[in-house]
Amino acid sequence: MIIVPVKEGENIERALKKFKRKYEKTGIVRELRARQQFEKPSVINRKKMMKAIYVQHLRTLEQ
Repeated sequence: MIIVPVKEGENIERALKKFKRKYEKTGIVRELRARQQFEKPSVINRKKMMKAIYVQHLRTLEQ
């Protein structure tokens, strides 16, 4: 459960913004979307490998 302490006189929009930030950091939405559709482990590994190759390619271009 996410608890956001609200100080007296604090703006409700600011408290809501704090709540949203904490909610995003927990990763609940990301995990929920990932669980909606099953991905084979081989597909996940292939995506990780392609991302690593892409990042490595970008780093070599910077130098």
